[in-house]
Amino acid sequence: MILPPAIAALPGRTAELVDLLETWGNINSGSGHHAGLDRMRAALRETFARAFPAAAVEEPECPGTVRALRVVMRPQAPTQIFFSGHFDTVFEANDPFQRCTRVDAQTLRGPGVIDMKGGIVVMLAALQAFEASPGASALGWEVLLTPDEEVGSHGSAHLFLAAAKRHHFGFVFEPGRTTGDIVKSRKGTGGIVARMHGRAAHAARIPNDGRSAILALAEFLLAASRIPAELPGVMLNVGNIRGGGPATNVVPDYAESEIDIRITAVGDRAKLEARLAALTAEFNARDGLKLDLQITFNRPPKECVPAEERVFAAWQQAAADVGVPPFTWIHTGGASDGNLLAAAGLPHLDGVGPIGDQLHSNREFIQTATIAPRAQIAALFLHRVATGAVALR
Repeated sequence: MILPPAIAALPGRTAELVDLLETWGNINSGSGHHAGLDRMRAALRETFARAFPAAAVEEPECPGTVRALRVVMRPQAPTQIFFSGHFDTVFEANDPFQRCTRVDAQTLRGPGVIDMKGGIVVMLAALQAFEASPGASALGWEVLLTPDEEVGSHGSAHLFLAAAKRHHFGFVFEPGRTTGDIVKSRKGTGGIVARMHGRAAHAARIPNDGRSAILALAEFLLAASRIPAELPGVMLNVGNIRGGGPATNVVPDYAESEIDIRITAVGDRAKLEARLAALTAEFNARDGLKLDLQITFNRPPKECVPAEERVFAAWQQAAADVGVPPFTWIHTGGASDGNLLAAAGLPHLDGVGPIGDQLHSNREFIQTATIAPRAQIAALFLHRVATGAVALR
């Protein structure tokens, strides 16, 4: 297999790309650190603008946070591809994990290096190699880099909905699995705020007519925690519980909890809500108790569609042709902005970024030797779409 020269040359750029990633990883861009996010976006803008001088570079607004970065090339081309990434991390300005460390010749540890600044590096390198390959003018592309993925993409969600209407296919450069596999489907995510109201009373009064909101809420939470056994597509995690007051001789009349919920398929939502409604009714039928559940879903499930099946086969072939060991795709419980693209109807592949592990911890690392090969897969795939060897429609 003879690769276009720019694609074949990508492994030779590994040191340069790792240096760039280390520079980016050393910029704190925690989701709540707006000054750091602004610095990170400025660094990204400078790099992408220099790499693609003919592209349009914009900074669309994201209500509640800083601006995103959008880079657009050939928006009038007959085929349009969308590339998604985020530049926020879970490590805020006061987190002790702030700097990158070269663990060995093939391992870089640092905040956000795999989730997902490493994915942005892969995206950048792939597009540079593609632009230097024959036939690139037949394909248009858009890169959207957002500042709030780690906190739910509430400010940037509208950008994905709009982008989905302009493109034929998309790619999300979240990290690949440690096996090399990419993501086939993702659970949808949401949350519950459970508020239990009871009846206050003096704890020493006999008979006691109080109704403990804490004990009632604990009973509800235990019952709710058993729902995944009844509904296998559902995950549920009780994240915290609060209640009562400073006086321990008072039967507490209020308690609340926040619960993380995840569903595998769109149809799981109605089943989960029906089961929760039934539990709520049981508690509200008791004297002196009132349970209120506030249920929200911020990302629907990403389910696999036929267009993705076809593209995945071509993606695997591109991987084989650049010498990447065989891999498949899997379902994962974590959500990404791919969930938003799925809800908007844009078929896409997710988890096509580099390989690493220990996300969201001070052990987060990237296998730097996977940066160039993952970029080669993307660049060769784009080349084949642009030259008509692979059809998206």
